[in-house]
Amino acid sequence: MTTLRIALYQPDIPGNTGTILRLVACLGLQVDIIEPAGFVLSDKNLRRAGMDYLASVTMTRHVNWQQFEDWRRAEGRRLVLASTRAAERYTDFRFADGDILLFGRESAGVPDSVHETADHRVIIPMVDGQRSINVAVSAAMIAGEAMRQIAWSGNHSP
Repeated sequence: MTTLRIALYQPDIPGNTGTILRLVACLGLQVDIIEPAGFVLSDKNLRRAGMDYLASVTMTRHVNWQQFEDWRRAEGRRLVLASTRAAERYTDFRFADGDILLFGRESAGVPDSVHETADHRVIIPMVDGQRSINVAVSAAMIAGEAMRQIAWSGNHSP
């Protein structure tokens, strides 16, 4: 079992958050929500995309970035930020068990201070002229690659 986590920095859109919660339930990951969110974090707001998977999710809510960062440092976990400003492709990065995959707000990403705090930054290559890939799709792509490297390689069964 992996201890890989997905962290969402102040998510804006309940449907994307619900989709990511469904993803972590299906992959056996855990999720951290760094508040404040752009919507009320309730089962009602997350149910449409998360469906009945929400009961299977291990979610930790952090009241702000500093609380999350204090917890992360105490845990000794690497922070890997998905960013359109990164230089390293996510498929070239070597993920490790215990990593936290951080995804920014749909509307604004993360502030520079958070960007600079990340231990590593990875990018999903895109064609010129496009701004970004949906955060839930990005989370699925990067988490899938991390799981391939950590948990699905060799003789390990999913």
